[in-house]
Amino acid sequence: MPSRTPGAARTGRPRSTAADAAILEATRDALVEQGWSKLSMGDIATRAGVAKTTLYRRWPSKNELVVDTVAALFDELEVPDSGTLAGDVEGVVLQFAALLDRPETRTALMAVVAESTRDEPLRDRIRSSIVDRQKRLVLQGRALAQQRGELPVEEDEQAASATADLIFDVVAGAVVHRTLVSAEPIDAAWARRLTTLLLGGLAATIQERSAS
Repeated sequence: MPSRTPGAARTGRPRSTAADAAILEATRDALVEQGWSKLSMGDIATRAGVAKTTLYRRWPSKNELVVDTVAALFDELEVPDSGTLAGDVEGVVLQFAALLDRPETRTALMAVVAESTRDEPLRDRIRSSIVDRQKRLVLQGRALAQQRGELPVEEDEQAASATADLIFDVVAGAVVHRTLVSAEPIDAAWARRLTTLLLGGLAATIQERSAS
């Protein structure tokens, strides 16, 4: 028999990770085939082989489901640990660009961002499920660079956190704008130029902070 944590109360049937995975996969497929406007919860439930009640118990609305579908796609991104900070940044930029080039990511992200302009709870969900979660890439990249001696360990944690947020905004903003707004390709040469610009600014920021 499965063990239980002492004192923990069961509040219903445990959530099935298999059902979650099937629903997210069905949502990705439906986005590619139908786009945002024709996407329906009923169709997704049918594709996933689950009851509508199962789907709505997990995701009360299409907006929330699509945000979590995008979040799961972004979770595929990883710092390559290439041996240099520049190589790691370039690797993440190219992974990010390739992800945004996928029809399901592009369709879903543009749709939920547009919807979030008039839906504050949706905007908060995008921030917590996608933006805040993917800041892990900056933190992981910084930790690796510090281990290699490429970056100093900063004593001011608040300032370091603010810098990490800015780095994320710069990289994400540049890649999203170029791929989804300007519709320009991102190749290794572009990723290298962005990385050079970013690391030059980061070095100046650290030097300025050390001098103050």
